[in-house]
Amino acid sequence: MRSLRSCFLCSALVLSSVAGCAAVPGERKELADGARATLAILETTDIHANVLSYDYYKLAEDKTLGFERLATLVREARDEFENTLLFDAGDTIQGTALSDWQARAQPLACEEKLAMYKAMDALGFDGGTIGNHEFNYGLPFLAQVTDTALDVDGVVARRCNGPDFPLVLANVFSARSGAPLFAPTALLERRVKARNASGKTIELPIQIGIIGFVPTQIMLWDKANLDGRVTTLGVVEAARRYAPQLRQQGADVIIAISHGGIDTRPYGPDLENVNWHLAAEPDIDVLLLGHSHQAFPDPENPKSRYNNLAEVDNVRGFLRGKPAVMGNFWGKSLGVIELALVHDANGWRIDADATRAHVRDIRKADGSFVEPDPAISAAIRSEHEATVRYVSAPIGRSDFPMTSYFAAIGDVSALQPVNTAQREFVERLIAQTLPDLRGIPVISAAAPFKVGFGGPTDYTDVASGPLAIRNAADLYLFPNTLSALRIDGGMLRGWLEKSAGYFNRIDASASAPQELINRAFPGYNFDVIQGDIRYEIDITRALGERITRLEYRNRPVTSDDTFILVTNNYRASGGGGFPGASPENLVIESTEMNRDVLIEWVRQRKELVRARDADDRSWRFAATPTVGPVVFTSASGRLDLARAAGFDNVRVVEKDDDGRSTYAIDLAPKR
Repeated sequence: MRSLRSCFLCSALVLSSVAGCAAVPGERKELADGARATLAILETTDIHANVLSYDYYKLAEDKTLGFERLATLVREARDEFENTLLFDAGDTIQGTALSDWQARAQPLACEEKLAMYKAMDALGFDGGTIGNHEFNYGLPFLAQVTDTALDVDGVVARRCNGPDFPLVLANVFSARSGAPLFAPTALLERRVKARNASGKTIELPIQIGIIGFVPTQIMLWDKANLDGRVTTLGVVEAARRYAPQLRQQGADVIIAISHGGIDTRPYGPDLENVNWHLAAEPDIDVLLLGHSHQAFPDPENPKSRYNNLAEVDNVRGFLRGKPAVMGNFWGKSLGVIELALVHDANGWRIDADATRAHVRDIRKADGSFVEPDPAISAAIRSEHEATVRYVSAPIGRSDFPMTSYFAAIGDVSALQPVNTAQREFVERLIAQTLPDLRGIPVISAAAPFKVGFGGPTDYTDVASGPLAIRNAADLYLFPNTLSALRIDGGMLRGWLEKSAGYFNRIDASASAPQELINRAFPGYNFDVIQGDIRYEIDITRALGERITRLEYRNRPVTSDDTFILVTNNYRASGGGGFPGASPENLVIESTEMNRDVLIEWVRQRKELVRARDADDRSWRFAATPTVGPVVFTSASGRLDLARAAGFDNVRVVEKDDDGRSTYAIDLAPKR
């Protein structure tokens, strides 16, 4: 089936997924020995349903991302290289209003193909794996859109319209049967153009084995969807179980498509970014990475975290002697491994000295962007138009902008509506159905999901005026469901200490500029807690000692105090590693999405006003005079938003050419 499909793609779409589809009769061994070939392995990863270069929250084009532009890079690579294979490393089907519309607002029919997969099939992929976010919409939805008979409770076996390429996953299993949830491996039979020892062009067969992996933390991150239904196995253990079988089946080259990054710390099955260890496995030849939302290799970046890691070549793209690549995220880049192959009496082997990996960006050196592939937008036109209509539905108004440009210094305009909606929902639920929890103070945690990681446009920015569903989706990006925990005052303090890791430790006596924000700390883990709570963060102190003057209703919080903390299923099940986030403390596990709670709250509120809905500044930095400036980066031209939110202690230091500016914050006490 797969070989016939490859031939169809070659003839009908004029794609060079492999070089040649038909067998070449009369091949002689002496022609093959010493033959050399270059196989370009192309990788996409962490697309997160960004099919188009489009921002559904702003209803505007965003040229900085998008699978439709990445597709242009793929077609260019296929023109450049005689032999290519194209794989995806996961976190593919979730992440935009388009994906939410198909999964939640207007659930996809069984006979319909997911928009993301329609786009991928238009390009012609050879295989892929499952990322952690593939589980966000639940196992029934995943089974349907991938056309996979998942042998788990709650999933009805049926044939639906899935992608035209194999999805492999070797370390997740059915809790009911113990069988792998997806096929752990696949063996692809291809032919490559090669040059023999005489320089003659010949075609030779090659067998490519693929094996897929996902972080075992899915059991925490998607506990509500997976607990009791699936089990996991450590990535290295799974590789040892299944990769040798691929070799025995005749695989010349085995490619690990591993939705994870690079971490050199000691191995354990719960290590999230495990591929440094996976690279040491003898039956793994090539690694395609993801999950970290970074590029590897990244030789032009002097601040790359991969520059000084042991046995990591951040120039040629090797992990412990094995070629590896990570193609960034959101369709911003294409990973390419130019795999040099030599044929001898034992078949194909990799010539590591002639092999290299690199990452190609949709943004050109002159700052412009490659043009989108028109076939991609044509493939999903109806889905795109329906999503725009969906997110444009009105729900209310606001007299203030809700933004995350200055969330790092205390602006709660994009957080307080979320926290208020969550808190009031739980308060009503307790009053109506949970008498045992009545009288316990309810507080709420929310994080600024968009704080510039993806560039100067990657911020929440909801203008004052009419509000639509798209604005609520901008405030709350993920399809989380609402959860609540019963915690004590010590856990509350620990929770806030964990969040305070978002900031670097500041030396008040230093004269050189110091960066305020710890860029290694994800913005989505910077929880701000509201609900009659007040606290200060002293960033001159070490981690674990930063929360000072923690009060509830003007009274110091003690370890004996009890609170109901509203959050989401990801956080409540342990995502981020916050103190108190454990099953024994879970008191509410709602099926309501946090975003839907927010949408309904806005509808009921009708009119949001700053004095009521964005004035609860629950935290401040401890007053600290510093000799030198404390600086942070945000989008350019936004100082007026800081002023409107009451921050007169911020100034612009420098404006960059890429749409960002360096700001300084004065931490000195006011007289």
